[in-house]
Amino acid sequence: MKKIFLLPFLFSLLLTSAQPIPVLAQSPGIAQQTGLDQALQRKHWQTEKVSRGMRWKYYHGNGLFDSRQSISVLDINLRKAGIALSFAYSDSTRIKTSTFAREQNALAAINGSYFDVKNGGSVNFFRTGGQVNASTTPQMAAYRENAAIAVDAAGKPQIIRKPEAGWESTAIPDVLSSGPLLVFGGEKETMVQQAFNTNRHPRTAIGITKDNHLLLVTVDGRSAEAQGMSNEELALLMQALGCTEALNLDGGGSTTMWIEGKGTEGIVNYPSDNKVYDQKGERAVANSVLIVKRHRK
Repeated sequence: MKKIFLLPFLFSLLLTSAQPIPVLAQSPGIAQQTGLDQALQRKHWQTEKVSRGMRWKYYHGNGLFDSRQSISVLDINLRKAGIALSFAYSDSTRIKTSTFAREQNALAAINGSYFDVKNGGSVNFFRTGGQVNASTTPQMAAYRENAAIAVDAAGKPQIIRKPEAGWESTAIPDVLSSGPLLVFGGEKETMVQQAFNTNRHPRTAIGITKDNHLLLVTVDGRSAEAQGMSNEELALLMQALGCTEALNLDGGGSTTMWIEGKGTEGIVNYPSDNKVYDQKGERAVANSVLIVKRHRK
């Protein structure tokens, strides 16, 4: 039986203008070596307004990490009124991120954390409203569930490390675990030297900036037009985009960004599950992160 869980929260009413792609805050050596200083210049990005406080930014070009990259960034100003974050989840069947989004009248969505490809359902710790929907399977590597995107009782989104006593010990009511943690406290995390981290793949990430913006990011891959990133490279990208905290979500064929009214039927990145560089290769998943409009009572 399909179950869908939604976790909305209302952001504060302070209004500020949308921010451009930030200037790289790296040492000159790192900037020159990775190409981030050039790639993050505003002129290289296409930018479209999604709604108040939300901008979709797209980069497609050469030179970043000495490779060809295709990157979508949904930049959400958390101080804009009427925006809510939700998790959609099915415990019995896999559902496309775009379907989750349309069913819940979302403004935007990205795929969530890891899942059982054959049977559906999350394989990482996942709790909504204080109720545990899934626990981490014994086979899951520790670095792939060492952090989480969480929503506290006051409705504030945050990226947290896994407690030493385990996920069940945290009092935060809404937690979707994933990993590896990319950036924390403004510092890039050290990556476990495993192929999952060191090889280039499509990637999905979520981050929070110092000036209170939520960034949803997809990096396309497995194509001559989009070579993907290692998690080391992804961490550098998220840090350069201004994230003080950032988390890797499920990637590979699952990597999907959907924005209402944009792209091909809402798909704005180039999902790789069909092994073609187009916008038709979306994979069905077990959970997704949605951005929805909060209706006033």
